[in-house]
Amino acid sequence: MISLTDFLMVGAALFCIGLYMIVSKHNAIQILIGIELMLNAAILNLVAFGKYDKIANSGQIFALFAIVLAAATTAVALAIILNVYKKYKTIDPGRINNLKD
Repeated sequence: MISLTDFLMVGAALFCIGLYMIVSKHNAIQILIGIELMLNAAILNLVAFGKYDKIANSGQIFALFAIVLAAATTAVALAIILNVYKKYKTIDPGRINNLKD
């Protein structure tokens, strides 16, 4: 049987990979993928704690709300990235110096 520690280790690994992707910031798409990995790690932890908790389906309910919010924020972030790309012709956050034009 898979223990709670196993779930938490996988969640920690996902979170660390996502954090590395955000810190290395090669382009905006990689930053979004890193944020999604970090959110998925949090969702995995919610479901794992919900499985080992006595309250029925509490982790799954919180995870469902987190997934809906992650989808909404990803849609908004992709729209922002597309608009920035139209204006500056790059998605590298380090090359965008002036956003006030």
